[in-house]
Amino acid sequence: MSSLYIHIPFCKQACHYCDFHFSTSLKHKDKLVNAIGKELEMRKDELPGVVENIYFGGGTPSLLTKADLTSIFKTIYAHYEVVEQPEITLEANPDDLDFGYLKMLSETKVNRLSIGVQSFFEADLKMMNRAHNAEEAESSILLARQFFDNISIDLIYGIPQMSAERWEANLAKALELDIPHISSYALTVEPNTALKHFIDKEIIPPVDDDVAKLHFDILVETMHTQGYENYEFSNFGKSGYFSQNNTAYWTGKFYLGIGPSAHSFVNSRRSWNINNNPKYIQALEAGQLPAEFEDLSTTDRYNEYIMTRLRTKWGVDLKVVETEFGLTYAAYLMDHIQEFQHQGLLKLEGDILKVTDEGKFLSDGIASELFMLNLKSPRGS
Repeated sequence: MSSLYIHIPFCKQACHYCDFHFSTSLKHKDKLVNAIGKELEMRKDELPGVVENIYFGGGTPSLLTKADLTSIFKTIYAHYEVVEQPEITLEANPDDLDFGYLKMLSETKVNRLSIGVQSFFEADLKMMNRAHNAEEAESSILLARQFFDNISIDLIYGIPQMSAERWEANLAKALELDIPHISSYALTVEPNTALKHFIDKEIIPPVDDDVAKLHFDILVETMHTQGYENYEFSNFGKSGYFSQNNTAYWTGKFYLGIGPSAHSFVNSRRSWNINNNPKYIQALEAGQLPAEFEDLSTTDRYNEYIMTRLRTKWGVDLKVVETEFGLTYAAYLMDHIQEFQHQGLLKLEGDILKVTDEGKFLSDGIASELFMLNLKSPRGS
């Protein structure tokens, strides 16, 4: 089983924290949708197996019209084998989700919404320069529930001046609205963003890692008591509502990324598209793929396996490490986990290596310490 990711690089306005590729000009939207169709057709033999989920990310995919979606779906189903009931997710901003747009979406093949709420509080939304307000954050979900059962929302924690009480209130509102899936991320300060500029100029207080850790602990405990499973570091789902797209990515399944800046992983090969809309369109109009390719070494694949699986409830399978990457990698891993076990950050359940509850917030840093840097590292050999 494989996945398709479609990147829609348009937004109404720039969020202060965002460093994803997007444009606030819709001038080339029609040409770009056509170019996406051409890329889908050109890469139809690249993705092995049957497509089990399709994900429209961005940017803001809820800027697509019914004609845009119909065109893209027509191309996908003409050139790819898709399971009978795929999960098809569209990321949406609350301000786009009025009754008419939701009704239109429900008449397409889209069957799951991921709504970029981020916060239910006006102060947070203004600080982040979101296009929606607090009222739309809630009303969009109430409207969406009339048309969709499978709904996810995004929430951001660790926001400057967000108290633990306000974060708890955000979670309480999400639970009150009975959302079956929540993706929650710590606010990060990326270079060349407005947020970085405002913090440097002392207009906004800096992000506090201790506050983010406190918010994360509240998040994990709250979701657990309410029957959500933390199946991946940032993702919480009720039974039957885990994101197929997220699960596929974190468990190493193949995925093909279409659109400007989209990344792909197929058969130990990674590729990434140019992050420039006009150049992306021009290349495809000339019959050329606007992508670069990299064949991953065994060490690259081992490092990626550690990074992705350690974030999940499924953990790192030591038998897989040994069979897929070799005894050298298995020995290296066993050597390097001992200190983390001693600190109570990692645990072994049979042959499965997992982070403990205390280690969850540090999982990416722990994974980086387990990376193979070179083949001479294990046991000094």
